Amino acid sequence: MDEYKNYIYMRRPHYKNLDPGDISEQKALREKLGCKPFKWFMEEIAFDQPKKYPPEEPPDYAMGELRNPVSNLCVDTQFKGANERFGLSPCIKDHQGQGGEQNFVLTWHKDLRPFKRTVCFDVSAKQPGTPVVLYHCHSMQGNQQWKYDHRTMQLYHMVTKNCLDSNPDMHELYMNPCNQQSGTQKWKFEHINETAILAY
Repeated sequence: MDEYKNYIYMRRPHYKNLDPGDISEQKALREKLGCKPFKWFMEEIAFDQPKKYPPEEPPDYAMGELRNPVSNLCVDTQFKGANERFGLSPCIKDHQGQGGEQNFVLTWHKDLRPFKRTVCFDVSAKQPGTPVVLYHCHSMQGNQQWKYDHRTMQLYHMVTKNCLDSNPDMHELYMNPCNQQSGTQKWKFEHINETAILAY
């Protein structure tokens, strides 16, 4: 793997301490056959690999609680599983001791998921009022591709071209045509990476 081994060590530092044993025969065979370097393989054969699996993961776009500033309620997935709806709850940061799951990441894969979980916000239809459900993250974008506009504070679903909307009285979340004037479509992430968002 030549210099590419360093990318593995970054993700799995304990590999540095593993003893590979005597690999002198393999090295001699590589030299005798005139094998190309691993970099050649990555650039000529697996050239599309870094798009989905970059050697160094790019930074995420946003993270933390997702608050509607008008209702002062937060998105809460409540540790639900695949194919389940979720909604709004009082923000945990405002109500110490309250349970819930309100820490989210808009990842570099462009999906939106509860922190350290493998289920993502998924929208399967274009009709207004379509619910948002959790579904196993597949990193293929499609139904799970989101974009955050930090200027309008809207979460835009790339496939349906709708925005995340809410009914604070019913504590519900669903999709609707984007309307910059609608307070129920405003979302404030706790932390945003403005550089990454502007380069989206």
